[in-house]
Amino acid sequence: MGHTDSLRPDDHLVITDDEGRVADRSLHSHSERLQRRLHHVGTDIWTMVGNGLSNQTFVRGPKGVIAIDTGESTEEMASALAEFRTVCSDPITAVIYTHFHYVAGTAALTATEPITEIWGHSRIALNRSRSTTEIGPAYARGLVEQFAIRMPLTGADGVVNVGLGLAYRMPEHAPFTEGHIPATHTFDGPTRIHVAGLTIDVTPAPSDADDSVTLWFPELGTAVHNLMWPALFNVFAIRGEEYRDPRVLLSGLDHLRGLDADHLVATHGPPVSGRDEIRVRLGRYRDAIQFLWDQTVRWTNRGATSAELAHLIRLPAIYGDDWLTEQHYGIAEHHVRQIRSGLFGFFDGDETVLLPLAPAEHADRMVEALGGIERAARLCDEATEDEPRWALQLAGLLAHRTEASVDDRRRLAGVLRVVARRTPSANLRNWCLTRALDLEGAIDMARHRTHRITRSQAETWDLHTAVAILRVMVDPDRLAGTDAHIAVVTEEGCAGLHFRNHIACPTDGEGAAHLLRCDRRTWNAILTGETTLDEAIGHRSVRVEGDLDAVLRATGALDHPAFSR
Repeated sequence: MGHTDSLRPDDHLVITDDEGRVADRSLHSHSERLQRRLHHVGTDIWTMVGNGLSNQTFVRGPKGVIAIDTGESTEEMASALAEFRTVCSDPITAVIYTHFHYVAGTAALTATEPITEIWGHSRIALNRSRSTTEIGPAYARGLVEQFAIRMPLTGADGVVNVGLGLAYRMPEHAPFTEGHIPATHTFDGPTRIHVAGLTIDVTPAPSDADDSVTLWFPELGTAVHNLMWPALFNVFAIRGEEYRDPRVLLSGLDHLRGLDADHLVATHGPPVSGRDEIRVRLGRYRDAIQFLWDQTVRWTNRGATSAELAHLIRLPAIYGDDWLTEQHYGIAEHHVRQIRSGLFGFFDGDETVLLPLAPAEHADRMVEALGGIERAARLCDEATEDEPRWALQLAGLLAHRTEASVDDRRRLAGVLRVVARRTPSANLRNWCLTRALDLEGAIDMARHRTHRITRSQAETWDLHTAVAILRVMVDPDRLAGTDAHIAVVTEEGCAGLHFRNHIACPTDGEGAAHLLRCDRRTWNAILTGETTLDEAIGHRSVRVEGDLDAVLRATGALDHPAFSR
C-alpha cells in the first residue's frame, strides 16, 4: 500500500542522488515524471512539461495554433516554442491564459507569431498587481522559501524539484525577462468562445487562483485545466496565500469529471489519457480533497484543535498508490489546519494560543522551565534523529530566546535538515532548507523582508497605487501628533496620503494642504530608491507647495530609505 506520511520516522527511505542531493526516495522519483518533454496528446495537442514550473500547451485548430499559458519569462516561452517547432510549423494565432500565474512569456510569441487575440479572465490584471504591491515583500519571500530560489543546485541541500515542476525557473532561462501582455478579450463567467477555428467552453474553476478556468475542446475530447496536479492539491501554500476553499475546488473537479474527456492536460505535470483511467484517477483525486474537508469538519465539531487535527486526520493508504495524490507538494496535516482556519479563523479553542506571550519571552520562560539552556540543548540533541518533531520544538525555543546564540541557530538549522530529508514534500523540504541556510548565514533573507520596488513594477502602477502603497510602510510611533494631508501631483493627475491618527490614509489628493509636484519618472525613482525625497527636493525635481517641515516630518515616518530621516 502507498505511503501517506508527511514526515518519515527515520532515514530508511532517504537516498543521495548523483548530484549529492539528499531527500526522500519518492521525491527523487517524482523528478522523473517532471523531466523536460513535449508530450503529444491525441492528434492536435502538445504540452511542454519540465520547461519550468508550469506547462506550455499548444492546440492546433483549422485556423492556426492556440498557445495556452506562457510561463514565467520570455526565455521560458521561447524555449517551449522552439521545441514545438520541431513537430509543427503552423502559425500561432492566439493565446489563452488559464489563470494569472503563468502569463509572463507572451512577448516571445508576439515577436515572431501572427497573434491576433489573447484571452484571459478579467481578474488577471488585478491579481498580478496584488502580489507586487502592498503584500509584495511577504509574497516574494514566500516564493523564495517554497520554490528553493536561493538553494544550491547540487550537494546535500540541492534542489531536487519543486513538486509541480523541476524548478520555479530553469537556470538556462536567465535573465528571466518579463513579457506579459494583457488579454485583449476577457471572460469572468461560463462562456463559449471560438478561437483558431475551434469551439472552446470556458468554465470558471477557482483552485489556487480565483481566476482559474477550465477550457473544454469538445471537438478534441480534451480539457485543459488547473485542478488536478501531479501531487495532492495544495489547500495550504507554505509561502502564504488566500484561503483555497476545498468546496469550490470540488465543484471544479466534478465539472471536469463530468466532461467524460479522452484527455486531460493540466497546467503542471504530464497529461492523463483514456476515459476509464481519467474516471478512476480523477475520482480519487477529487475524493482526497473531500476527505480532508469532511474529516476536518468532523473533528472540529468534536472539539479538536488545529494541532490535534494534524495528527488525527491521516490520508488512507489508497491515496499513496497514485502519484497524483501523493504529498510531493504540500502535506495533508497542513491542509487540514488551513481548512479549519479558513472556516473559523486562527483561534481553535486551545487556551495556550488565546493570549500568547511574545515569542522571545515564551522561549525564555520555557527554556528556564526545562532546566536551563544546557539541559534544553541536550534534550534537543538527543531527540534530533529519533524525535525530530520534539527536537524542532526545543530548537525553536532556543533559537527564539532573547539572547539566542549562533550555536542555537545552527542547532535549529540541523533539525530543519532532518525534517527536509525525511519528508516527501518539496514545499516542506525547500522551506526547511532555505530557513536553515538563512539561520547559518549562508544566504541573506533580510532583503526579502522589506519592500524592494523595481522600476518595471512602478511603471505598471497607476498614480493612486504608486502613492497608496506607502501606507503599509508607516512606523506608527513616529506619527504621534501628526496631521498632514499631502498630495503627489504629476502629469498623470493627483493622489494623496493623509497622515493622521498613526496611519496614512489614501485620498484623491483633493484639498491637500501640501503638494509634491514632480513628473512621474521622478516619483518612480523615489519609490525604487534611485533617489531620496531630500535629494529630489534639493535638485528641484520635486517642488513642495505648503509646509516643507510638515511634509518631511510626515514622510519621515515611512519605513522606506527614500523617506526615512
